Amino acid sequence: MAQRGLELLLISAPENIFYLSGLDHWGYFAPHILAVPLEGEMVLLTRAMEKVTVANHVRNARFEGHSDKETVADAFGRALGAVGRPARIGIETWSSGLPHGLALALQRQASTAEWLDASGIVDDLRLVKSPAEQAYLRAAARISDIGAAAAIEATRAGASEQHIAAECERALLEAGGTFPGFGPFIRSRARLGEEHTSWTAARLAGEDALFLELTGCVARYHAPLGRLIHVGRAPKEAYDMADVCQAAFEAVLGALADGVPARDVYAAWQRVVDLAGMAHYRRHHCGYAVGIGVPPTWTGGNKVTGLRHDSDMVVHTGMSFHVLSWLMGTGRGDYFLSNTVLLGENGPEVLTRTPAQVTLR
Repeated sequence: MAQRGLELLLISAPENIFYLSGLDHWGYFAPHILAVPLEGEMVLLTRAMEKVTVANHVRNARFEGHSDKETVADAFGRALGAVGRPARIGIETWSSGLPHGLALALQRQASTAEWLDASGIVDDLRLVKSPAEQAYLRAAARISDIGAAAAIEATRAGASEQHIAAECERALLEAGGTFPGFGPFIRSRARLGEEHTSWTAARLAGEDALFLELTGCVARYHAPLGRLIHVGRAPKEAYDMADVCQAAFEAVLGALADGVPARDVYAAWQRVVDLAGMAHYRRHHCGYAVGIGVPPTWTGGNKVTGLRHDSDMVVHTGMSFHVLSWLMGTGRGDYFLSNTVLLGENGPEVLTRTPAQVTLR
């Protein structure tokens, strides 16, 4: 804030509010603003009915509630005196928690101030995980593996997607997890290509395949994993693609290092695919930064910070990624695996341990 000349920063992204205050609830469907002055006490602004939750969760900010006849902009107007009527205010213009109408209403409350786009200030801080955050990731990864094992155990011909989902959810919760940003993605062969849909009442047939992607969640930290499970038997092409996917995943691990551009990590993945005779096949990324997630996503907000072919991001020790080695719709068979990977002082550490080979049920 000092470097950008900001006297006040208004945080509206739920993930960033959680990161700075610890507020962990389902109330983020209504706008929240965390007013962060350059000096002095933070103020958390949202519906008055959240007073008890805020008192229980938040120790480092004063609460300013508003009635349901008002908006959070009205609460901001009341709080302006406490933060000194700043002349330069930063706002997260790309936040999912800031509707356009609310942004305009906030600006009307301080119409003489200069309003600046401060998107990314907190998001960038969150990319490198502290030792405490890394411990949460490892705990979440352990729960991810338990949920995956339960889902795989429930997978068989005749089983419904919803039954598999129920067994997966049960295991995740009983292992100590809380509600994740996404529920588990569970899709049988007919819907393999659907990116963000999940279970239906459809039942698995013999020689079917099941797409499984899920995460445990501990203190809002996520450690996703994904697998493609085959029912009864798998075609030879699945084994061929599994070999390529695993080799490409290992190439990502070999490229992940402090100071490396993210585009070089993607290039390492793509080289393996190219050498396997699939130079035509391209992915939008081979992974993305992961950690804090608030529904409706585990990606950390409405922006996906990906290991892309054109990314300028530099990888640093302490970053964590959901690494995906995904070969679907290649014309030569399908396979998919993904794991959460933490770049530690001694190199990349694969946190999720569910077996990666072709799995038959």
